[in-house]
Amino acid sequence: MKKSERIGEFVEGLQAASAASEFDRCYLGYFECFNSQLYYEAHDVLEHLWLKDGRNAPDYRFHKGLIQLAGAFVHMKLQHEHPSHPKHGRRLRPARRLLLLASENLVLFAPRHRGFDVSVAMDLAARFATLIEVGSHGQNPWDHKTAPILPVPKDF
Repeated sequence: MKKSERIGEFVEGLQAASAASEFDRCYLGYFECFNSQLYYEAHDVLEHLWLKDGRNAPDYRFHKGLIQLAGAFVHMKLQHEHPSHPKHGRRLRPARRLLLLASENLVLFAPRHRGFDVSVAMDLAARFATLIEVGSHGQNPWDHKTAPILPVPKDF
């Protein structure tokens, strides 16, 4: 099964995917996955839409920023779960880089875009990037008990 088919099936099973909304199922699925600490899946679900829409789409950098945000949390979650692993133990530097890149892309759409409070994502990225830097890339600020939640986009 191709990745696109797998993602399509995954999105069909998401709660947000069945909600009546003007938004694409992949877009809403991103938030459902992110808020369930399924960061890798959030990344893949929105990447599916991002790749389908292409570079000239008006939301290209918006989606890219959200994908980067989820990618950063993939790194932090893996480092948290496997701090002494040779690869996963060194994931905080790439996490911080992705947080900064996410902010660069999302700032273009602040304060709100596509029903989403972009400033929340930017504040989250800035806060976690700072915490990683203050911890000299050795202290992971992410914990499954206090994992952040993004507000789900609202139709207007």
